[in-house]
Amino acid sequence: MKTTYDVRFSQVQQRSNRGISVYVARWRVAGKERSKSFRTKGLANAFMSDPRQAAKAGEEFDIATGLPVSMLAPEAAGPSFLEFGQAYVLRRWNTSAARTRETDAYALLTLIPALVADAPRPALVADAPRRPSAEELREVLRIHVLLPENRRAELTTAQAAALSWLERASLPLAALEEAHVLRTALNAISVTFAGAPAAANMVRRKRSVLHHLLEHAVEEKVFSSNPLDGIKWTAPKALTIVDPRTVVNPAQARQLLDAIPQVGRKRGVRLQALFACIYYAALRPEEAADLRLRNCTLPETGWGLIVLEKARPQGTKRWTNSGETHESRCLKHRADKETREIPIPPVLVAMLREHIATYGTAKDGRIFRTGTGGSYSSSAYSYVWQEARKLALTPEQIASSLAARPYDLRHAAVSLWLNVGVPAVEVAKRAGHSVDVLLRVYAKCIDGQQEQINGKINDALSE
Repeated sequence: MKTTYDVRFSQVQQRSNRGISVYVARWRVAGKERSKSFRTKGLANAFMSDPRQAAKAGEEFDIATGLPVSMLAPEAAGPSFLEFGQAYVLRRWNTSAARTRETDAYALLTLIPALVADAPRPALVADAPRRPSAEELREVLRIHVLLPENRRAELTTAQAAALSWLERASLPLAALEEAHVLRTALNAISVTFAGAPAAANMVRRKRSVLHHLLEHAVEEKVFSSNPLDGIKWTAPKALTIVDPRTVVNPAQARQLLDAIPQVGRKRGVRLQALFACIYYAALRPEEAADLRLRNCTLPETGWGLIVLEKARPQGTKRWTNSGETHESRCLKHRADKETREIPIPPVLVAMLREHIATYGTAKDGRIFRTGTGGSYSSSAYSYVWQEARKLALTPEQIASSLAARPYDLRHAAVSLWLNVGVPAVEVAKRAGHSVDVLLRVYAKCIDGQQEQINGKINDALSE
C-alpha cells in the first residue's frame, strides 16, 4: 500500500444530474482528484468529517483509494462475507445447473443477512437511516447481488440504501474462523425465513453450501483449514430411504394410470403416457419431460427401448441459462452426452405409440408437450396426479402417504424390479443410480404384497 500525507479538501458542491440535485464531496490525495456524490449536503459533509479528522490527526492516506488508512481497516482483513459469497456464486455460474445455482443462492439468502456486525462501518455512500429488514436484504440479494451483471435488476432508492447498509455491515470473511460466528451461521440455517424449524434436508443442503464456500476460502489461503470442521454441531437427520408406505403395487399403479385421463378435458389424457414412463421405465419426471421420438424404439409387438440423452428440469427463470423455466440438461449424476438405456415393457410401448399417433411431437421431437408446444409445469402434473388419486384410491389411502407424489411411481418401479429378483446392478443401470445408493435408499416392501412376501418366507421356513 502506498500512502501519503499530501491531502487537500474542497467545499461540497451542488450539481444537477438529469434534473436531480446531488452534492459532491471533493478532495485531492497526492495531487489526484477524488470525489463522491450524495443525495443531501448533510450526507456529503458527514462523509467528509472522517477524512478531515484523520488528516488533522496526521494520519496517512492511501493513494490508490484516496481514503485514510483507518477507513481501510475492514478491507485490509480481506473480503467481506457478502463479497466472497457473491464471488462464490458467480465463479460457479457457468458450470452449475440452474437448480444448483438456486440452492447456492438460497443458502446465501439465509447466511449473508445473519453474518452482519452490530455496528456497521461509517457510511461511504448514501446510507439507510435504519437497519433494513431481513426480507428487504434477501430481495436485494435475490434480484441483484447474486446474479451476473447482465441479469441484475435496477435497484430502487430504498433497495440501494439496503445494499449500502449490507456492504458496510457484512462481517469480514476472516471472522468465520471464530466459533461463535460459525454458530450464528449454523443457527440461521436451522430455521426458515419465518423462524420455524427448517426441514432436515434443507438444513443439510445449506450447511453443505457453507462448507463448500469455506473450502474455496481455504484454497485462497484465507484459512489454513476449513473452520466448520472444528465445530461440534450435529445436523438433523434427514430421511434417506424410501418409505414403503408411499409405494404402490402393480394393481394400484394401473388404477392410478387409468384414472389420469379422467382429470380435466385435455390435460389428463395428454399426461397419461408421461406418468406411465415414470412407472414402467422408472424415469424421473424431468427425464420424461425431455423424452424425444429419437430416444424411443417402439416395435409393434414385444419390448421396446428408451435411450435417454437429456433431462428437462424446471427452475426459476433468473437461474436458468435461457431465462426460461425449462431447459435441457445432461442426465443427473452423468457426464455430458452420456446416455442411459432402459428396456420398456409392451404395455408402455403401446401407450407411447398411441400417444404419438394422437398428439404427434413438438418441433424439437419432444413427446410430451402442452397444446401450445411448451412443457408442463410441475404444479400442472402434480394437480393431475392428486385428482387421479381421489378417483383411484380409497378414502383411507387418499389420506395416507401412498403415492403422494408423482415421483413415488418411480420408487414403485424400482422396488418392484428388486422384489421380483432383477439383479441390483441391472436395476441401478436402468434407474440411473449407483448400486450403493440403490441398496441404501430403496425399500423392498410394496403396499398390498405383504401376504405374498410372507407366504414366500413361510415356504422357506417350512423346508
